[in-house]
Amino acid sequence: MSNGDIAVIITKDLSRLGRNQLHTGLYIEEIFPSNDVRYIAVNDNVDTKYENSNELMPFKNLFNEWHVRDCSRKVRNVVNAKAQRGIRVGTRAPYGYRKGATKDSPLLVDEEAAAVVKRIFAMCAGGMGPAQIAKQLKKECIYSPSMYAYTKFGTSHSGLNAERPYNWTGDMVADMLQNMVYLGHTVNLRYSTKSYKDKKRCERPKSEWLIFENTHEELVDQETWDIVQEVRSHKRRRTNMDEQNMFSGLVYCADCSKPMVLHRAHTMKPEQNHFTCRTYKKDGAEVCSAHYIREVALKEIVLETIRRATEFARSDPERFAAYIQQKQSTEVAKEIRGLERELSTMRKRDGELDVVFKRMYEDSALGRVSNEQFRLLSEAYSKEKAQLAEAIPATEERLEKLRSSMANAKNFIAKARKFTDMTELTPELLRTFVAKIIVYEKEVKYSKHAPQKIHICFRDFNLNETDDMLLCGETTEKADSTIALPA
Repeated sequence: MSNGDIAVIITKDLSRLGRNQLHTGLYIEEIFPSNDVRYIAVNDNVDTKYENSNELMPFKNLFNEWHVRDCSRKVRNVVNAKAQRGIRVGTRAPYGYRKGATKDSPLLVDEEAAAVVKRIFAMCAGGMGPAQIAKQLKKECIYSPSMYAYTKFGTSHSGLNAERPYNWTGDMVADMLQNMVYLGHTVNLRYSTKSYKDKKRCERPKSEWLIFENTHEELVDQETWDIVQEVRSHKRRRTNMDEQNMFSGLVYCADCSKPMVLHRAHTMKPEQNHFTCRTYKKDGAEVCSAHYIREVALKEIVLETIRRATEFARSDPERFAAYIQQKQSTEVAKEIRGLERELSTMRKRDGELDVVFKRMYEDSALGRVSNEQFRLLSEAYSKEKAQLAEAIPATEERLEKLRSSMANAKNFIAKARKFTDMTELTPELLRTFVAKIIVYEKEVKYSKHAPQKIHICFRDFNLNETDDMLLCGETTEKADSTIALPA
């Protein structure tokens, strides 16, 4: 058009040129005249050659845009109504599933792709990250979701690249690992667009999602899902070591409660790899001690503890269940009482601050305190108020979880029967049984032979007694050193 190749543009009516009143008006009023282009809208009697024919054009463009807006509103209402009834509103079946016979039928499992989905979750539960999983799938020449859908169902996708059929990415895997559809749930209204003018997809806040549970067959059980989400919650920096740290996000210092850091290098022998407290490494011995423990020793301790606990669960399930229930009930009740006292104190202080703020404003208004004094006091109290606003909900959530938690001995027994041959500690075995590992300082600091206590919190129960003979024992890092194992 700028080269003078176009002399006349003819459309049936103004809506065929565009339904955005600003853009349409810009072209007709400025761009076309500046390029000596004549525009004609036949049904609307618009001809830019004749000035009088353009008088009602702005109103017609406005009506055309209103029509689009009204259609968009009606479509959104229909989609929202379907979503609120629990009908899946997605256009394509997620990877691992296929559509049912009718539009509103529940999703059906696609066995071939479902096996890949289950394996992805298993690899993540074992400690692998999304990028590592994607790299492994590429290496094994497994079709990417878009390529798989194209080859099996003939459906095309904007991300389809036939020249790279195994183009798995870390983002693709990460999105699958947090998609609740694999739990058997229907998640509606997770994504939306900002308006009918902006088609870019954006994710809604999770509070606005509509989740309908158990609407189709699950590919991942709840326990595996929880393990994967916990693994994903611990961000790990990239490492040049070939093997991933299987204890990532699990080992904590008993004194400062901070995660412990695994130290290893290509110049170190595997038996020299060791954990130390992050606080000690960062801030020095004045703040916290090293809590040094070798990785091989920790693996031995954890494996032996899991073996002992699972053997007890398999050999005498009824006695095991009764024992766990009795022990944990005492510990949970004790922790609940402590949290209730803490929550009561915080709520009382929060109410006191409201009274303090009111009196401060009165004193400031009456001139009893200077502006500078008011500013300093206001900043201090506001900071305390903000801290309480964060701490109270967190404590309430923790308290609610404790009240609703029960020792799941039955689940532990089922897993104990599944894992019978434990020759080595694998990431899958570790994540299946262990939720947290707490490392205490040696009774004599820097001693190679002093006892060191390790507390292992199982996923299905957590006992704090460290001298209980049913689940406790000893292992030795050296011939003359022992490490007491807690329950």
